[in-house]
Amino acid sequence: MKELYLTEEEKGISGEQLEKMLDDLLVQYPDAKKVLIIPPDYTRCYSYAGEITQLLYKKLSPSAQIDVMPALGTHMAMNEDEMQKFFGDVVPRDRIIVHHWQTDTVCLGYVPAEVCSEISNGLFPEQIDVEVNHLLVDGGYDLILSVGQVVPHEVVGMANYSKNIFVGTGGREMINKSHMLSAICGMEKALGVIDSPARKVYDYAQQHFIDGKLPLVYLQTVTTRENDTLKLHGLYIGESRKPFEKAAELAQKLNIVHVDHRAKKVVTYLDPEELKTTWVGNKGIYRTRMTVADGGELIVLAPGVIAFGENEEMDKMTRKYGYTGTEHILELYRQGVFEGRLMSAAHLMQGSTEERFTVTYATKPENLSKEEIESVGYQWADYNEITKRYNPETLKEGWNVLPDGEEVYFVGTPALGLWKVD
Repeated sequence: MKELYLTEEEKGISGEQLEKMLDDLLVQYPDAKKVLIIPPDYTRCYSYAGEITQLLYKKLSPSAQIDVMPALGTHMAMNEDEMQKFFGDVVPRDRIIVHHWQTDTVCLGYVPAEVCSEISNGLFPEQIDVEVNHLLVDGGYDLILSVGQVVPHEVVGMANYSKNIFVGTGGREMINKSHMLSAICGMEKALGVIDSPARKVYDYAQQHFIDGKLPLVYLQTVTTRENDTLKLHGLYIGESRKPFEKAAELAQKLNIVHVDHRAKKVVTYLDPEELKTTWVGNKGIYRTRMTVADGGELIVLAPGVIAFGENEEMDKMTRKYGYTGTEHILELYRQGVFEGRLMSAAHLMQGSTEERFTVTYATKPENLSKEEIESVGYQWADYNEITKRYNPETLKEGWNVLPDGEEVYFVGTPALGLWKVD
């Protein structure tokens, strides 16, 4: 296919430009009669993927059967309110397929242990099975459109491209082991990096099991959000890795904020409609941790967080073992405690501060209590009380000086970027 690239760094891509891009894509597939669209779930509500999915559905549905499978990975399925906000009335609910990561996958092959060992410098010398939802293989689709956002990410360095397939529609083995490989190699070394260790795993799987074998096209966005206005700055479409590389370069420029010095206190806010568990809400930690001074405090304002895990299995693991530091979790891992649940070990390592700074999770007591938050290793604050001082509606992005002279750094939408001191 002819790959399509569009960048509007300043003003953003217009509706007319977006429609033309999609028309230029679809005209290349005039005989597609059965199409699968794979957008992210609502935790990527700022990806512009919902709008793109709606447009694709409108354009394709008169002449083709369209299915939509959100790339849930291990996340909980979208509820009706989330689907309405993401897909509107355009996508019929009976065309939405829920991916079940524990039961719905087939194995395409594997990434050899020696490859994983080389990628991880010997830290993770294990074979990784490559699993995807079986419908990608046996669903009879003429065209599969993977829609998603390229943005700094704690596991893969820069999100999307083949991660949307191998994790978003993947199974236990690939999700578990690729996350663990990344965590052992070091999250802060991966954040914002295009060729991270996990990316190399997904690249191997893409090259050996997807390229030339599945009718898969990637649509990758780069967005920003300012004053509640979401802008689409880049859209890169194609079958190869090149669109991802172009998107990642723009995202590194627009979505990485270089802070001039570390802050003794960082405050970040989790949109209650977007982030409802620490499993995904810890983006507030991952994406800001490189701005927190040693001995400092990170306050996570989390009015919508009601659980630790996105599913019961991971919720129980978090409650049992907590965010207790990399060395402790690695010791448990070596003892086989996390057998079959390595994603939990990786998550607990990534959410730990290694005692460099403290994390205060500010929840509503009726959602997650003081006792629950403290049991997993974080400090707790009552959201209703702490926001009297740190009000997300009055704090501005970046540096703030409170009336009593306290300096805090505020991040209002941590999932949209990475904040770091070089």
